[in-house]
Amino acid sequence: MPRKIILDCDPGHDDAIALLLAHGSPEIELLAVTTVVGNQTLDKVTRNALSVARIAGITGVPIAAGCPRPLVREVETAPEIHGESGIDGPVMPEPVQEVDPRHAVDLIIDTVMAHAPGEVTIVPTAGLTNIALAVRKEPRIAERVREVVLMGGGYHIGNRTAVAEFNIKIDPEAAHIVFNERWPLTMVGLDLTHQALATPEVVERIAAVGTRPAVFVTELLDFFGAMYLKEQGFAHPPVHDPCAVAYVIDPTVMTTRRAPLDVELTGALTTGMTVADFRAPAPDDCRTQVAVTLDHQRFWDLVVDALERIGDVPA
Repeated sequence: MPRKIILDCDPGHDDAIALLLAHGSPEIELLAVTTVVGNQTLDKVTRNALSVARIAGITGVPIAAGCPRPLVREVETAPEIHGESGIDGPVMPEPVQEVDPRHAVDLIIDTVMAHAPGEVTIVPTAGLTNIALAVRKEPRIAERVREVVLMGGGYHIGNRTAVAEFNIKIDPEAAHIVFNERWPLTMVGLDLTHQALATPEVVERIAAVGTRPAVFVTELLDFFGAMYLKEQGFAHPPVHDPCAVAYVIDPTVMTTRRAPLDVELTGALTTGMTVADFRAPAPDDCRTQVAVTLDHQRFWDLVVDALERIGDVPA
């Protein structure tokens, strides 16, 4: 049976690819898409989600806007990587789908509570504000969610600061709530996603698919790659967010290690750091794990296969 997921995102170039992967994989049933401030402001990332849905031919899936700011802190965005629109580079089409009238937090709660316990997986690829508020508003979802598989953090690597990854750093209080809830949690962090490089060979494979969504992905990677080279010195861009979706599709595409996890909230130099305790084997009741190594070939096979299955979508 396909895994039922809610994708909570802030599109974003790599969020867009994550959305395409979720839509195109036969192993995923996309129940809802929710947006949150992050790579750009809430209005921009919500519009981007709707535009990507048009590009991919996604219909019948509610898309709801969520929190326009973090729980406590001021808004931080990433125009240096994603541009002023959040998805600079490609020409984004006008959305045709209306935004769901519910707040994203309510859509998350409604979706989880409408399914049997253990059916719905939450896949956040952005700051964790929506997820934290959802579990605070309706605590019962913590016991009903199958697991949370998030793109964020890192056990040895940071990017927003020396030790903190962007999605966690922009709302560490929300991340602290999510990491310390009762649900099983897999952190697909920078230690893993920096292995998901869009090399020239990968871009050639995607371009060879030849469809409108595939061309869109190559345009995403052109801009994303140029920004990563300029800002962080990557010869080939790491494509973070699809890694979390890929884990849900096929957990064997990466190796994981169980370890207690928490989020630093008060360090002068370490706020937003995700701390994994590797000092000893994880205790029997440990419900958190981190992604460690990626099968690069199989990961990109999943992405290419999803694009092929989506096919050519009319403009």
